[in-house]
Amino acid sequence: MRKRIMGVSHSSGPDLSSVSRQNRDMPVAASRNVRRRESRDGKGEALAFSCSTQQFTGEIPALPQEIVEEIFLNLPPSQVVHNCRLVCREWKEIVDSESLWIERCRREGYHSHNGSKRPEDWRLFYFLCKKRRNLLKNPKAEENLRGWKILENGGDRWKVEGVMVPHPDDTVQKVFVTSYGMCMKSQLIDLEKEDYNSSFMDQFQPDIKISEWYAPRWDCGCKYHIRVELLDHRKKPIQTFAPETIYFEQWNDQKWNQMTHVFQNYGPGVRYIQFIHGGKDTQFWAGWYGIRVTDSRVEICPSKDL
Repeated sequence: MRKRIMGVSHSSGPDLSSVSRQNRDMPVAASRNVRRRESRDGKGEALAFSCSTQQFTGEIPALPQEIVEEIFLNLPPSQVVHNCRLVCREWKEIVDSESLWIERCRREGYHSHNGSKRPEDWRLFYFLCKKRRNLLKNPKAEENLRGWKILENGGDRWKVEGVMVPHPDDTVQKVFVTSYGMCMKSQLIDLEKEDYNSSFMDQFQPDIKISEWYAPRWDCGCKYHIRVELLDHRKKPIQTFAPETIYFEQWNDQKWNQMTHVFQNYGPGVRYIQFIHGGKDTQFWAGWYGIRVTDSRVEICPSKDL
């Protein structure tokens, strides 16, 4: 009787040893899943189920290119280049695409001065527009004479003083003052070191804008001189801005004046910019009664001012 019953059990029931082996081989999470389903069903039999064995591969689900571009256009540009570009090949191609940076320039209002000069590298064009800045060091005399090369130091020499009359820009509080002997100083700007590479300068030839504020003392005559040169790799002049010396009479209104000039269509080869300025008083008074200069600027302007 026992053998017959066991035989029936073996022939009609489950193979318990096989089930036991399967349970041992089943992942813990899957086993728990079976037990939970058994409990909810209220039956003693395990319910059939499927368990996925796929693992995360590190791949980011594909998004339409226009959506990825829109996301990049709303992220900081440095983050797009230094982080997003490194994620995968597809993102690198989008970051390196011309269309992304053309659209970024359009949205932020960066337009070429000359429509016939289309940038070869729109990403470079964008970043140069973004970081437009004054290339002169210590332009407002806030660090005494640091950054300037003294060419002539006549009379009682160069000196830094506070403004005698308010400047149009209230952040300007100090000036460079000349004496009764000729005082001249300069700065040489290396465009390569300022991240303006030769191919960009030669192909695009962005406008180069210079400006400076100058003023006399009311009680003493003086003269003002400025000279700016665009130099080649041998530091030979390609183009020069050198207006006539400006003279002020004694008993003037001592108001501020601004000198401006824009270099355009200067041709290929510009590698340096030399900025020179200075002057003296014309009555040979001891002390500092000569021309006063401040807020000097040299800017590379790839985009036209709006």
